[in-house]
Amino acid sequence: MKVAVAGCCHGALDKLYETLELLQRRHNVRPDVLLCCGDFQAVRNEADLRCMAVPAKYRHMQTFYRYYSGEKKAPVLTIFIGGNHEASNHLQELPYGGWVAPNIYYLGYAGVVRFRGVRIGGISGIFKSHDYRKGHFECPPYNQQTIRSAYHVRNIEVFKLKQLKGPMDIFMSHDWPRSIYHYGNKQQLLQMKSFFRQEVESNTLGSPAASELLQHLKPAYWFSAHLHVKFAAFMQHQTTSKEELPKATKFLALDKCLPHRDFLQIVDIEHDPNASDSLEYDAEWIAVLKATNSLINVTSSSWNMPENNGLHAKWDYSVTEEAIKEVLEELNHNLKIPSNFVLTAACFDPSKPQKHREPVHTINPQTTEFCAQFGLTDINDRIQQAKEEGSVRGEYEEEEEEEEMDSAGSAEEPSEYNTDNSGLSSINPDEIMLDEEGGDEDLSTCSVDPSPDHPPDFSTSFSDIRIMPDSMVVSSDDAMDSNNEDLEKSGASKQAEEKSLNERSLKRVGCNENGNSGMKKIKRRNQAIYAAEDEDKTE
Repeated sequence: MKVAVAGCCHGALDKLYETLELLQRRHNVRPDVLLCCGDFQAVRNEADLRCMAVPAKYRHMQTFYRYYSGEKKAPVLTIFIGGNHEASNHLQELPYGGWVAPNIYYLGYAGVVRFRGVRIGGISGIFKSHDYRKGHFECPPYNQQTIRSAYHVRNIEVFKLKQLKGPMDIFMSHDWPRSIYHYGNKQQLLQMKSFFRQEVESNTLGSPAASELLQHLKPAYWFSAHLHVKFAAFMQHQTTSKEELPKATKFLALDKCLPHRDFLQIVDIEHDPNASDSLEYDAEWIAVLKATNSLINVTSSSWNMPENNGLHAKWDYSVTEEAIKEVLEELNHNLKIPSNFVLTAACFDPSKPQKHREPVHTINPQTTEFCAQFGLTDINDRIQQAKEEGSVRGEYEEEEEEEEMDSAGSAEEPSEYNTDNSGLSSINPDEIMLDEEGGDEDLSTCSVDPSPDHPPDFSTSFSDIRIMPDSMVVSSDDAMDSNNEDLEKSGASKQAEEKSLNERSLKRVGCNENGNSGMKKIKRRNQAIYAAEDEDKTE
């Protein structure tokens, strides 16, 4: 089947679907499913905008609300994971996954589903070591800390995924697995994104948690986004025994949804022609959720997952064939995910903007139904119970005090990973940056100007839609393999374009009409970041 893969969507659903329609008209290629690798931005209303961790000038109502309200329907089944710029309050309603709109499915904090026999998994968010071992304790209304920590990957999700034994066809993460750049054309990557060099050379670029999952799951394909550059790699996995067949992963990262950017790829993947055309639950994943349900934590306290170190009575939560059969029997062997989407918040109305709409903590009926069916804990219900008891509110206050102590140099309990790197270079001029030192713009500030009802049709100006080559092997920094010719041809022009953008914007910001320096003092380490962002209005 044909799988369309997209990088950071940033709420530009209309443009994304228009591009797929253009692909069908020009090349007679119609994808069977669309996968989005994060920063989807399922924003329903003004309150959702307040829960999105971006500077106020980037809080714009895009086009998702039209799909949420039913005004429009996604023309192709769309499956996505969360990134680091999301309406976190909306996605938090569906910790185990669910429909955010008809035909648009969110995989949850971590999730695995099947479509036409193809097994698709993913993990939402980005890696930050100081939040990695905490529970999912955040809930709206968020403060300056929790609006960010809400999208940070947690060790329990990685632990659950590591219990899987069955083969994985496709896996998605927002940030890249650490070290994956060593298996592709690293030289070309650094030509296009020179500011990655220090982290690439020190091997700190990317998520160590995602790297751990890559080594364990060994999927046939791994798709990512986040760094706003197209990059292909081929990783041959080492076998652990003579009986094990060698496995390899084709990795592909894609750019953001903007004209002339490599944000979309079509991949041909073998599927089971006898399998259902409906999106289905994965029986092993459901069994793992049931087995690990007792490990759920909704506090901000740091804790480690069970491991074979003499401290835990049980550390292996992988499931047996019997447990999987029990799940199948519970479902009467009908794995189809029910089409039970329901509105849980008021939809944005362009004629009646509600600029002061407040976010609320909501329990989604889809999650309630899912948890009741499989005997799982509804995380949001647990959080609300804790809030009523007063414990979570106290932890929030303690968390703020701990954050202040950490920023002053107090040592936090060590993480199992020794870095605090989200997988994004601190000087990437192509990414929306949040000021980690404080001084964030007011969370209540947002723009509610909708996209025009009839936006100009500039789909034809998007980068050509390219078919992924059969092989993406790039074994050397100096290799300019013909399989990556499309990347090579665009690399120099893209680099020149970014350079000219930086030069123009620096000139505009740096001087006033009299030629005197007018740049105001900025806390962050690289003033060029702001200048580049002014030219490139989306991340």
